[in-house]
Amino acid sequence: MALVALKRGIRLPGGGAGRLLLPLERMQELISKADALLEALPYLQRFRGATFVVKYGGSFMDSPGTAGRAGVARDVVFLAAAGIGPVLVHGGGKAVTAALARTGRAPEFLQGMRVTDEAAAQVVERVLSHEINPQIVSTIIGLGGRAKGFSGTDVFTCRKLWLAGAGGERLDPGWVGEVVAVKTEPLRECVRNGTIPVVSPTARGQDGRVYNCNADVAAAQAAIALQAQRLVFMSDVPGLLRDPKNPQTLISRLSAGEVGGLKKSGVIDQGMLPKVDSAVAALRAGVGKVSFVDGRVAHAVLLEMFAGEAPGTQIVL
Repeated sequence: MALVALKRGIRLPGGGAGRLLLPLERMQELISKADALLEALPYLQRFRGATFVVKYGGSFMDSPGTAGRAGVARDVVFLAAAGIGPVLVHGGGKAVTAALARTGRAPEFLQGMRVTDEAAAQVVERVLSHEINPQIVSTIIGLGGRAKGFSGTDVFTCRKLWLAGAGGERLDPGWVGEVVAVKTEPLRECVRNGTIPVVSPTARGQDGRVYNCNADVAAAQAAIALQAQRLVFMSDVPGLLRDPKNPQTLISRLSAGEVGGLKKSGVIDQGMLPKVDSAVAALRAGVGKVSFVDGRVAHAVLLEMFAGEAPGTQIVL
């Protein structure tokens, strides 16, 4: 009788006036959710008060649909609610390319860096800091979180970046900056107040001008300056692949000692160059763990932070 009553959700004698027991299936569902929360407890205790830097990029961020963007934002809001301090550094390459195309400019890249002239740097600043950044902040607030947007020019100081050619010659990508300093106090103040800082990857040069910066490099420098426990690079690929056309060739664990050989063989090339170099630099500077994760996977941030099992590549020294 009791079991039947549980399944049907009917009132039982002696259960109190008007008391309705939940159906058994619903009760089991709630218990499973409680178990999941308890499984996360050791991680919450371990990382409460820690700083996690998330580089938020990839075509899933640029897509017109909101599902992917909202999913990542929801995970970040969860981290903040759990007492962890997420700092978000975002990209927006596709939006920048589209904006430049409207001015008749075709994209050009040099060793993974966007070649940028002075006029293009102003377009980059407008699109990243004044269009995409407020959209991300609004998404977070819409999910019940607290967020504050920062133009990278108010956080990052840079010097002009020069690249090295195959023969050792200097290559000029234009108005592209190399981050040399991070104003951490505004970011730390946000974290102390339970607010998520959202930072665009532009920087103020030592000459006072606005420079375009690679978002991966900016995120790594932020993680180093903040002494972050975690740095996660989110993108729209499974991780580092030996064959970009074959997801089955995923390199799940990459040591710094392997990087040189993989560059020579072309496995690490183009956009992966600054990402991998930044990851290694962050580890050597003391960041606790660095990973490349597939942002298209549901709850990839939480899987990486709490389970260490998100699909992707972990970088180790």
